[in-house]
Amino acid sequence: MTTPDIENLCTKIKNEIEKVIVGKSENIDYILTAILAGGHVLLEDVPGTGKTMLSRTLAGCIDGAFSRIQFTPDLLPSDVTGINFFDTSKNAFVFREGPVFANILLADEINRATPRTQSSLLEAMEEKQVTVDGATRPLPDPFFVIATQNPVETAGTFPLPEAQLDRFLMKLSMGLPERADEISILSNFMNDDPGEAVKSVCTIEEMCQMKAIVRQVYVHPSIREYIVDIARQTRQHPRIALGLSPRGSLALMKAAQAHAAICGRDYVVPEDIKYLAVPVIAHRLMAAHSMSASGEETSQIVQELMDGVPVPTEEWKK
Repeated sequence: MTTPDIENLCTKIKNEIEKVIVGKSENIDYILTAILAGGHVLLEDVPGTGKTMLSRTLAGCIDGAFSRIQFTPDLLPSDVTGINFFDTSKNAFVFREGPVFANILLADEINRATPRTQSSLLEAMEEKQVTVDGATRPLPDPFFVIATQNPVETAGTFPLPEAQLDRFLMKLSMGLPERADEISILSNFMNDDPGEAVKSVCTIEEMCQMKAIVRQVYVHPSIREYIVDIARQTRQHPRIALGLSPRGSLALMKAAQAHAAICGRDYVVPEDIKYLAVPVIAHRLMAAHSMSASGEETSQIVQELMDGVPVPTEEWKK
């Protein structure tokens, strides 16, 4: 498979998703970038904006195992990862896989679970494996988490700790649709559910091949220096208490590689970094005055930083 195939396959996936999700082209691009970069996405918005529908539609476009966990305060870590139980027929303990053993996992309303249960996803998201009773088991490849949360309703919720937020490659907001888009949504869903007609246009094998190709996308030394300069600016900013970590810098580079491949290039350009900076960086920062991560303020700070950091000018090809 060559890089143009990535562009073609991603276009097919995007076209299939847009049969159901109207007016969210940029968010679809971001999500495809995240899955090819081997990352995960946090969707934050008020109820009814299509977060769950987008997740289910993406799963329908990719011929893989899809699983959904409805996070609640009484959910246990074993409900996520799986549990060893005694099978009397075999007279032995047998491991029963939890819903985390899937290619695409929808963690619905993740902030409604306790911190203990939220943390059960940390190992899975970072290392693509789970450890239960001392035994480590690998997760399927690809393994992609789309988590949703409602930022308005805070009663009975547990805010995601910074360590958990840092595991998400991107944090996105669906936003309310434009007038014309909302009319199209009503028309599409008037008689049938278009989500039921979504067809698979990409196999798991193709997705794994695309991820392997993305890792070979060339990143010029000047681009790497550009990413580090951005990270260092976040650490020195007077309105930021906690700046971008090296994990965040690496996430930005990986996302840029994936976005370049989706655009049909085998090399990264500064525009890839600019396009991805806010969704990749903003949720990893902690504002100085509020001591809380994410929000509009950190997004604005990232935009200001991007305008201030000198953009390198080189021949970006290898």
